[in-house]
Amino acid sequence: MTMIKGIAASNGIAIAKAYKLVMPDLTVTKVTVEDVESEIKRYEAAMEQTAKELETIKEAASKNLSAEEAAVFDAHALVLADPELKTQVEDKIKNEKVNADAALEEVANTFVAMFEMMDDEYFKERAADIKDVSRRLLANLLGKPLPNPALIDEEVIIIADDLTPSDTAQLNKNLVRGFATNIGGRTSHSAIMARSLEIPAVVACKTITEDVKAGDMIALDGIEGTVVINPDEETVKSYTAKRDEFIAYKEELKKLVNEKTVTTDGHHVELVANIGGANDLPGAHENGAEGVGLFRTEFLYMESADLPTEERQYEVYKEVLENMNGKPVVVRTLDIGGDKKIEAIDLPEEMNPFLGVRAVRLCFQKEDIFRTQLRALLRASVHGDLRIMFPMIATLQEFRKAKGLLLEEKEKLVAEGVKVSDTLQVGIMIEIPAAAVLADQFAKEVDFFSIGTNDLIQYTFAADRMSSGVSYLYQPFNPSILRLVKHVIDSAHKEGKWAGMCGEMAGETLAAPLLLGLGLDEFSMSATSVLAQRKLIKNLSKAEMEVLANKAINCCTMEEVVALVEEVIK
Repeated sequence: MTMIKGIAASNGIAIAKAYKLVMPDLTVTKVTVEDVESEIKRYEAAMEQTAKELETIKEAASKNLSAEEAAVFDAHALVLADPELKTQVEDKIKNEKVNADAALEEVANTFVAMFEMMDDEYFKERAADIKDVSRRLLANLLGKPLPNPALIDEEVIIIADDLTPSDTAQLNKNLVRGFATNIGGRTSHSAIMARSLEIPAVVACKTITEDVKAGDMIALDGIEGTVVINPDEETVKSYTAKRDEFIAYKEELKKLVNEKTVTTDGHHVELVANIGGANDLPGAHENGAEGVGLFRTEFLYMESADLPTEERQYEVYKEVLENMNGKPVVVRTLDIGGDKKIEAIDLPEEMNPFLGVRAVRLCFQKEDIFRTQLRALLRASVHGDLRIMFPMIATLQEFRKAKGLLLEEKEKLVAEGVKVSDTLQVGIMIEIPAAAVLADQFAKEVDFFSIGTNDLIQYTFAADRMSSGVSYLYQPFNPSILRLVKHVIDSAHKEGKWAGMCGEMAGETLAAPLLLGLGLDEFSMSATSVLAQRKLIKNLSKAEMEVLANKAINCCTMEEVVALVEEVIK
């Protein structure tokens, strides 16, 4: 029995066999072959094996994914069956007397480069299909088959170096009981998606892929951040009891779905949900969210190789606003760059993309794309309580420019006879320290603030939140962060404005007493965190939390703050 400590990324307890999602080394060595006919037969056998795999994967995927999403495997089958690919690989084997894997790699790379250079978006998409299919074919040639999460047919805990958003999105939560990764943090994409899917997760386990063998029994605690490999009988009993307690606790929380979030001394705060699109709304309603505090519109741009049209965006924004029945919806304008890229926009290669052309900075460079989004939002504003939020604002000039473009598009629409809401609120995300420090000046011009702690913390500590080497500097409870948060909230209130928070900190159990005491008006989080925060806040006194918060901002270290808060929660 071995215990590994990581970072608790998604609450819950899981006990199941390990499924290792580890990509094999597909390095190719080019060698000369004498028996070319035998090499061609080896290639044909790998093709046959790959075709069977694709068919099996498609069948499995169709049970978990929409027909549209599963259709990608039809495209892969067409690529594999393309006679041009087969002919060129076999010709290279015959004429150059090279091994099949080297021939495939060279031909596939040529095809990919050729398709990527084309202007037509359809052909650019084919380049990605060729990459995927040739990788699977190469893996079979090398005798190193790729792992297929879609083929999982029993309860497992995924063990991986990391999980991409697409990996996580395709996990069948009825079979995947949890996951543990070598790298990551609470704010990594896989962790955020795990919370959304309500799959327990422990990240930053460092050597988990080396320590675990496929089929090992795993006990995973996403609350404490521990993973036990091959637990003994007593440990399994302990984890089983803890899992049952957690399930009972979740059932108890459901009773709070329709209640307001009011403290013991009568103070009301809003608990709202972070969403990526209309598909997330059922989860927001089921968990009692009082609105949407962050609609991440970049997912609209990621779903296709083409930019979403004004009409497409309008329909989506309208659907979300109408579905929320008059509850507030804060929409963040396009926020790509850093670790988020889309096919339709060619982003420059930068030494440090997190500090480069991203979010509103990119929107200023691609003004036509920005104006299209603003028009769609303005048109949709009559269908509910819309609030527009600009991300990555560093200076007042940037806010004024963004708002100026919004007002220009509003004037054009009104001139065209299109109705636009007169109660539209316009605010900014506070995620850059410069904006946080100058919040008292921003507050005179914005309608609201929403604090994006994920980036505010990494920029304040100069520590990449995706780097496990500096993960110890992800310190949401450090007094320096609390002082910035307090300054932002106080600045908003002084001007009669409201302040929210849409970073992961808003859904943290330890953060609730502090944020309540600092005067935060709106807490926006993964929908699955809403009820737990509501239960906690309903048992707190606003006046008492103000005393706690005042002590916390005068502490010297995060550890001192955490000790203070833990005493209150007990």
